[in-house]
Amino acid sequence: MTFTPLSIQERESLTLAPYAAHSGESLGRQHPEEHHPYRSDFQRDRERIIHSAAFRRLEYKTQVFVNHEGDNYRTRLTHTIEVAQIARSIARALALNEDLSEAVALAHDLGHTPFGHAGEDALSKKMEPDGGFSHNRQSLRVVDVLEERYPSFVGLNLTFEVREGIVKRETIYDRPDAEGFHPEWKPTLEAQLVNLADEIAYNSHDLDDGLRSGIFSWDDPDHLPIWEELNAASKKAYPDLDRRLRRYSIVRLLIDWQVTDLINHSRERIDALGIRTLADVRAADELPMSFSPVFAEKIGGLKKFLFENMYRHYRVTRMAAKGERILHSLFDVYSEDTRQLPPKFRQRIERGVNGPDAARNVRQVVCDYVAGMTDRYAMLEYRKLFDPFEKV
Repeated sequence: MTFTPLSIQERESLTLAPYAAHSGESLGRQHPEEHHPYRSDFQRDRERIIHSAAFRRLEYKTQVFVNHEGDNYRTRLTHTIEVAQIARSIARALALNEDLSEAVALAHDLGHTPFGHAGEDALSKKMEPDGGFSHNRQSLRVVDVLEERYPSFVGLNLTFEVREGIVKRETIYDRPDAEGFHPEWKPTLEAQLVNLADEIAYNSHDLDDGLRSGIFSWDDPDHLPIWEELNAASKKAYPDLDRRLRRYSIVRLLIDWQVTDLINHSRERIDALGIRTLADVRAADELPMSFSPVFAEKIGGLKKFLFENMYRHYRVTRMAAKGERILHSLFDVYSEDTRQLPPKFRQRIERGVNGPDAARNVRQVVCDYVAGMTDRYAMLEYRKLFDPFEKV
């Protein structure tokens, strides 16, 4: 008997919830392309992102610690991979589109600057005449304009849903600017869960890296209810672990608890809000994907602890201030003398040199160049430009 496999659309109709984003109902690409016979459009987006130069550069971009501070700390790339893994698990449990969730997760930080949020602050000041800098918008710019890999179009030509998911992120650092993406629409559930997977990842790995680095001690979080509960649960399961393995055990529990609470509460919210279709998701008054109020309060305490004891720690503050000074200096040098830019970027400036927005064009090109740098490349450029004994 001959086995006839189901088409992608048939598999999705059988396995995905009716309110999930089905690839066969995508709003499409900016430049029309034929569908692939064996891969959904969201799968193709995910793979285009993974093969992009911007994705590879995430390996040497700061999460909290600058790359050369140590080989075992998270980087922007490892953070992105952790977010994608968590997002995929949540999507599968809720019968949402795993490929869309993973694509949005893998792309969500492509536009991030070197030196983390300190770099973003630096570029926001430099780009103030043009409305500032947002790494969400820069991520969209990366996939729409800056990646050059295809002969038929600029950018990666991703689907509307992935591009929308990149833009409509909302965290303590990000507020969505959804112009051009139906601001009145709520994002897909797949995009919503990526926001929360991002939070789950950094809550957990920043706790891990903070303990590993000695930024704070084992006893410092003792006043946090969630820390007490995590310790108690870990000790009940494994009474005799040393501190290193205890740390790993607690971080695993923290991830599991966050994911489980998010899945359970979001199921309840989807039902309570009467969501039956993707159109219901778009029109909902509230975002269905969320932690339960009790658990959100516990996580809020952990986030406050990390903010006060890690992100404001003098070592982290020094690294951030150093990175901000480097980016300010690089931006000023390139803007004042564009001949110091690589040929590819000089050519972009020259194409708009006689236009009405020539000064704005210079700022945008310089911003694109600086935002795309890795930490180590930015530091190397700084030495080349300012150290008289460094070869250029």
